[in-house]
Amino acid sequence: MPAETCDWYDTPLYYDIIFDDDTATEATFLEVMHLRHGRGTSSKSRTLLEPACGSGRLMVEMARRGWIASGFDANEAMLEHARERLKSIHLTGKLWQDRMERFQLTGRKKFDLAHCLVSTFKYLQTESDALNCLQRVADALKPGGIFVLGLHLSDYTKQAITHERWVASRDGIHVVCNTRTWPANRAKRTEAMRNRLRITFPDGRIRNQETLWEFRTYSAAQLRALLKKVPQLNLVACHDFHCDPDSTRKLDDSYADIVLILKRT
Repeated sequence: MPAETCDWYDTPLYYDIIFDDDTATEATFLEVMHLRHGRGTSSKSRTLLEPACGSGRLMVEMARRGWIASGFDANEAMLEHARERLKSIHLTGKLWQDRMERFQLTGRKKFDLAHCLVSTFKYLQTESDALNCLQRVADALKPGGIFVLGLHLSDYTKQAITHERWVASRDGIHVVCNTRTWPANRAKRTEAMRNRLRITFPDGRIRNQETLWEFRTYSAAQLRALLKKVPQLNLVACHDFHCDPDSTRKLDDSYADIVLILKRT
């Protein structure tokens, strides 16, 4: 069966099913980082901002843990899914449509914690857009607040195609996710990506869909150079996508999936 070409963000349920298994681990990691490197409060007034909040899986989990959660996303289908998730378990959160490089906050509200995981930051195609996002997040944080930023670094010497596969199910819907990454183009700072989902429904129907896009690439040196342009954010720790609070890494090219803990001065 040929795959239908679409934006996988327009089908938030399948996206949500694939990534939801890591939600509790990531939420615990965020809370530990807040206590260890951030403002350290465990009060009920803790505030959270999630740029590119997607299907709302982390917003829901953090709200369940008592955080006052706010988030935005460029895709309205994702936002509607997030609203329904919050509503279904009688939780509240502020959600609105916006973009990472130009988001606006109403009033003077500041946040204890902001986070953007799973390489969403790499959708920002230019240095200017990436810088704008970091600066806006810095401006949105309280002094001592932290920004937890996760992304994959690119190995410019690697010529092989990389493949990742996830399998997950919920309510009888079975989803197989295959993501392919082509070798990075050093000159253009881009890498081509393809995601294919195979969805099997309880009645046996099968849907295949495919999404193509490009990410901006970063080596460790390129990422450090970008961070230097936002002096309000200080790098205080590095981890990887395992989200183990007690396993720290260096900001170098020895591994691909990096999580930065950036503290607002």
